[in-house]
Amino acid sequence: MKTFRIIAIAVLIVGGGLALHAAKAQQSGIKRTDLQRQDLGVPGREVIQARVELGPGVAFGRHWHPGEEIIYVIEGSFEYEVEGKPPVTLKAGEVLFIPAGTVHAAKNVGDGKAAELATYVVEKGKPLLVMVK
Repeated sequence: MKTFRIIAIAVLIVGGGLALHAAKAQQSGIKRTDLQRQDLGVPGREVIQARVELGPGVAFGRHWHPGEEIIYVIEGSFEYEVEGKPPVTLKAGEVLFIPAGTVHAAKNVGDGKAAELATYVVEKGKPLLVMVK
């Protein structure tokens, strides 16, 4: 019974932290909708797909992923800064590949909402992204 209470408290703390993180992201003009998460046939790897929306002028800071990211721009236009390359602006229908561990950032450079389908092929059990200071 004591173990159950400890686990329940831990779940509430983690859940509260995630809700706070989600609220901050939504307040800052960033909306992320997880679409699917599936184990792959390669041991220790999984695929995650999410729709990421940024309001006009909103930027998502420098970060990296423990695996590859494949981006398909659904609407609007994004400017992507990928470490070691000049910035690139993509509009709806265009794609971008970001290698594992590569630091990058994105910004909505259009007048309206911008949205992308982000597909991650990552190491299972690791954080999906790591922010860079």
